[in-house]
Amino acid sequence: MRLFLVRKSILIPISLLVLVLLAALNLALGSVKIPMDQVLSIVMGNGSTNVIWENILLRTRLPQTIVALGAGMALGVAGLLMQTLFRNPLAGPSVLGISSGSSLGVGFVLLVAGQVWGFSFAQVGIWGDLAVIIAALGGAFAVLSLILFVSHKIGGTLSVLIIGVMIGYLSNSILSVLKFYSMEEDIHNYVIWGLGSFSRMSVERAYLFVFLTVIPSLLALLLSKSLNLMALGDRYASNLGLKIKRARLLIILFAGTLTAIVTAFCGPIIFIGMAVPHMAKLVSRTSNHLYLISNACILGAATALLCNLLARLPGMESELPINSVTAFIGAPVVISVIWKKRKENF
Repeated sequence: MRLFLVRKSILIPISLLVLVLLAALNLALGSVKIPMDQVLSIVMGNGSTNVIWENILLRTRLPQTIVALGAGMALGVAGLLMQTLFRNPLAGPSVLGISSGSSLGVGFVLLVAGQVWGFSFAQVGIWGDLAVIIAALGGAFAVLSLILFVSHKIGGTLSVLIIGVMIGYLSNSILSVLKFYSMEEDIHNYVIWGLGSFSRMSVERAYLFVFLTVIPSLLALLLSKSLNLMALGDRYASNLGLKIKRARLLIILFAGTLTAIVTAFCGPIIFIGMAVPHMAKLVSRTSNHLYLISNACILGAATALLCNLLARLPGMESELPINSVTAFIGAPVVISVIWKKRKENF
């Protein structure tokens, strides 16, 4: 027991140190390399002798770093909540169909606008971005409300899972029809949004985003006791006094809200929410969700920062879509989980 506590006390500072290092590298490295002393000077508000470096850091890299940190943390926690709720190691934040609902909302804005009003929202600057965010949140929370209603009236995690999967299929079907009748420019804008990005926000919006994601992620620690009981099975948890339906609603609400916010601001980000919970379990080596959620926050933020760094490696003139990088990191983790489960069954 003492060895376990010593290991935990050492592990968390090391994880936080890695997180700070990745954040610093995100600020310093890119197509233009900025010396670390200049990065610290600019971040501390002392400015820099090089105006170009200062503009790059404050207008591009700092918002990207902040958004990546918040998005990774939120997706890591949401994925952990979903995997515990459904007791499925391959569950992720998108399993409820909330990302699909968000994509459908954006589809109506970007794909229908060209046909109905004859212009693209991508051409109207900040108002177009605001319309996309509102549409994404509207679609996501509409699906979340439906999921919460089903969970309250019908109950059972299997019913919720089936409804979420069916919503995903239905949304994809409607989007296919919208794409078929849309203009080429609108389809291109929608595809770009669907690739995911941490670089769509100003510093002010990035701070708002990180507030909306970090606070609920940390508040999810309050669910750790309920999650510990639910991991034992509904019947056992109920015998220990847990109100299963209420706990399920709270878990879905937290995970759904986090997924909705990240998808609305960044687009659908894949694999982070599915892979990070397994990393947290590997590092924690415990089923106590107090440690699992804490590590999911840190590792989720670190993974997103690493993906953002790889998406714009030094020497690259352009930035890769973030989902093309998250797949390279998340897919091997998911494959290893499947392989491990297969070996355990034999």
